[in-house]
Amino acid sequence: MRTFRHGLVIGKFYPPTRGHHHLIRTAAARADRLTVVCMASAVETIPLADRVAWLRAEHAGEAHVTITGVRCDAPMDLGDVTVWAAQVAVMRAAVATVTDEPVDAVFTSEAYGEELAAWFAAKHVLVDPERVAVPISGTAVRADLAAGWDHLAPATRAGLATRVVFVGAESTGTTTVSRLLADHYRARGGGWARTGWVGEYGREYTTVKWRRDRTARPDLALDDLEWTAGDFDAVAVEQTRRENATAAQGSPLLVCDTDAFATAVWERRYLGARARTGQAWATGLPRRAVYLVTDHHGVPWVDDGLREGDQAVRAAMTGWFTDALTRAGESWVLLTGSVEQRLALAIRTIDPLLARAATFAPPVSEGSAG
Repeated sequence: MRTFRHGLVIGKFYPPTRGHHHLIRTAAARADRLTVVCMASAVETIPLADRVAWLRAEHAGEAHVTITGVRCDAPMDLGDVTVWAAQVAVMRAAVATVTDEPVDAVFTSEAYGEELAAWFAAKHVLVDPERVAVPISGTAVRADLAAGWDHLAPATRAGLATRVVFVGAESTGTTTVSRLLADHYRARGGGWARTGWVGEYGREYTTVKWRRDRTARPDLALDDLEWTAGDFDAVAVEQTRRENATAAQGSPLLVCDTDAFATAVWERRYLGARARTGQAWATGLPRRAVYLVTDHHGVPWVDDGLREGDQAVRAAMTGWFTDALTRAGESWVLLTGSVEQRLALAIRTIDPLLARAATFAPPVSEGSAG
């Protein structure tokens, strides 16, 4: 039953957890209108825009909930009235960007909630202060990201996942090594057992396209398929959709056997001078931790029925990939040697990246709504 006109939830959401979402939904059930203010400081390592986007994704179906974000670098000191005044001034300004309706209820899970509500001349509603309903906090997640992974909503998991992308010319082992890499991290157990692997949608698309075109031309060879820009549009969009869906359900690591960026290189391979540049689907992709480029040297050509080209084409494409990644400012590592050597180098590359991704700068005060 909604007993308040305008409720307010304030927190760092660093990162947003299921506990935060429980607080927001509890407040939304009690207020005709709910404003959620996400406050972030410069010292914190998850961008404000990301936190706001993740919160909005999880609460997209709640029309009377408005989520906004604001930067605040004032210190945290619950015993200093001047600090309270500085903090509340920013909170009020953030609320004012959304509505001029007075706040009549402040919802928190914190002991300082009474004081915060008093600054708004509003009633304080305490929600699950002992974290019984959802036994997690932002502080706990920051301390052990893998252990807290299941307490994050899908959009947050997708945003925090370390994404590793394999690219390379045909028959250079991208699928083999990427699968082995995913298996390596799944063997850690726990939440890591769900480490996602995203296959190459282009192969599926090629199979369907070839089968369809052969209904009219039964003798049509793979080399004679006619490719259009629209084909690459379809492949890239679906590849990214599958990547994001897998990231939302997997572990802190996502392993991709190609991506939309690589699709642009394949468009160059098949369309030549007709290939476009600057395709929208090849830019603005979720952050990649690293690209792993499988070198063509020392890898025998194996035709599995869906491959074209030769050693010369493979050599050219290796150069195209490394050049495109370099020009785009992406981090990439060339994998050479045997399968075992390539896998070992991939693991040595990724382990530090996972450790870094799981390390968060402390907020201004752990006493804030983390």
